[in-house]
Amino acid sequence: MRIRKAALWSAAIAWIPVAVLLLALPAEAEQLERVEAKRVCMVNDTVFPKDQIAVEVEGKTYYGCCEMCKGRLAADAAVRQSTDPVSGKKVDKATAVIGAGVDGKVRYFESEETLTRFGNGA
Repeated sequence: MRIRKAALWSAAIAWIPVAVLLLALPAEAEQLERVEAKRVCMVNDTVFPKDQIAVEVEGKTYYGCCEMCKGRLAADAAVRQSTDPVSGKKVDKATAVIGAGVDGKVRYFESEETLTRFGNGA
């Protein structure tokens, strides 16, 4: 009985590195669909089926889903920026290439190239 338990524990322990590697794989390997900025609430980073409320700030257009989001976009410069998950560079949400996952959450990219690289698991 002890030998069998030891064998089971050895087998279980042998799988730990595999499990760690699988958990460490980036979630970014998901496929994203390019979406128009006007359909995205840029405060909660979610795509919607209809156009959102346009907010003009310093000559650029951002979008929010409600009056609260509209106010935050106008008042908080940090909300108007994101980080490209591939290049790590800061991007302005008004000029970013935007990709949405199946869950409706969006990511912002500095270019079509980084959006494509993201979808390829880069």
